[in-house]
Amino acid sequence: MIEFKLPEIGEGVIEGEIVKWLVAPGQAFVINDALVEVMTDKTSIEIPAPFDGAMLGHSAAEGDVCAVGAVIATISQGTAAATGSAAGTGSAAGTGSAAGPDSAAGTGSAAGPGSARTDRSVPATPAARALAREHDIDLSRLPLDERGRITKRDVVAAQARGPASVPAPGHYATAAQVPVTQVPVTQVPVTQAPVTQAPATQAVRRGFVEDREDGSIPFRGMRRKIAQGLVRSYTEAVHYTYVEQIDVTKLVAFRAQAKKSAAEQGVSLSYLPFIIKAVCHGLKKFPIVNAVLDEEGARIVLKKRYHVGVAAATEQGLMVPVIHDADMLSILDIAREVKRLGEGARDGGLSRAELSGSTFTITSLGTIGGVLATPILNYPEVGILGVHAIRKVPVVTEDDQIGIGHIMNLSVSFDHRVVDGFEGASFLQEVRRYLEDPTMLLLAGI
Repeated sequence: MIEFKLPEIGEGVIEGEIVKWLVAPGQAFVINDALVEVMTDKTSIEIPAPFDGAMLGHSAAEGDVCAVGAVIATISQGTAAATGSAAGTGSAAGTGSAAGPDSAAGTGSAAGPGSARTDRSVPATPAARALAREHDIDLSRLPLDERGRITKRDVVAAQARGPASVPAPGHYATAAQVPVTQVPVTQVPVTQAPVTQAPATQAVRRGFVEDREDGSIPFRGMRRKIAQGLVRSYTEAVHYTYVEQIDVTKLVAFRAQAKKSAAEQGVSLSYLPFIIKAVCHGLKKFPIVNAVLDEEGARIVLKKRYHVGVAAATEQGLMVPVIHDADMLSILDIAREVKRLGEGARDGGLSRAELSGSTFTITSLGTIGGVLATPILNYPEVGILGVHAIRKVPVVTEDDQIGIGHIMNLSVSFDHRVVDGFEGASFLQEVRRYLEDPTMLLLAGI
């Protein structure tokens, strides 16, 4: 019996949350099989087996937060012992556990969901493995992407190619099953308009609906990490929000002209790269916004590099991939990074480094729009920008005529302990200057 301890996951990581055990007690595994999925403060990773063996028992339950070096399981070592353990429990025969390396060799003879069909030797993201287990998809039969792995998108595509599933019939009665109340009509002389007699008031009849239990979602993993970060931000920082309306009519025209050239280089050009670039110029002019408060050291640290985080909605929750040194990248390079990081966040394939180190964050509601939002700081940063949809509205032109313009609202939240109201408003006005006149970006070297 060997104690399996939570290994060092990354620099500065002192603990991790047990999100999901991937090998059950009594189940055999081979070297490099993923034993457990662990969530750190930034991302989730799978901990591999150090050798061939078998799982004897779990010392930590799903949802437990364990320190690095803590014992989380007991295992045995050796191929023979592992095979005997699995055979003795009967798990390989009926529960979908792998009986050894041969069961994952690509024969496709899995005993059930979560068995050899999700072979741990296949490079795949945690989200891809989870979906494959749920739908009993053989990962070994799927092609690898350009990064040499299988993502959730590949599993979804494989699922779509399979036989269509028929949803179970619902419990609601159809219209044909619901009795219809007949309304009596009184005949009147031809010289008068027909009068319909109103029916007596009565209760609405509904089809039978059986009792159903409320569902629940485990509050752990990424969702719990997000909650902890939000609570810390809202309790430690002193938030205030400033809002401005931006006339982006010229930017809309500029982007429309640039989209074709960008497409020729394989880049889908949105408005976000222009906003990121404008933010970098604003941060350089008002460095107090690109800072963190070091309370223990009694100082405000002004960051000299401009790492812009871009909030991305995923099935696991809100993640913030980081465009490092965004001020050094071109508009097209930023667009490429936005796409790459967004796809990686949704597929669960980003590294801890790609989710760390931001000095300022942008959160965009995109086409959902909205008039105003008060974004919560990505602590310990002191500023965050909320971006809303662009709308066509009547505007007064420079020659006092009424025309059609494109308007976008920007809302920015600051930590008032560090950023005064005047400085925060001035920062947003600088961002506004670059977005309302994109030639300023050209003059600044974009």
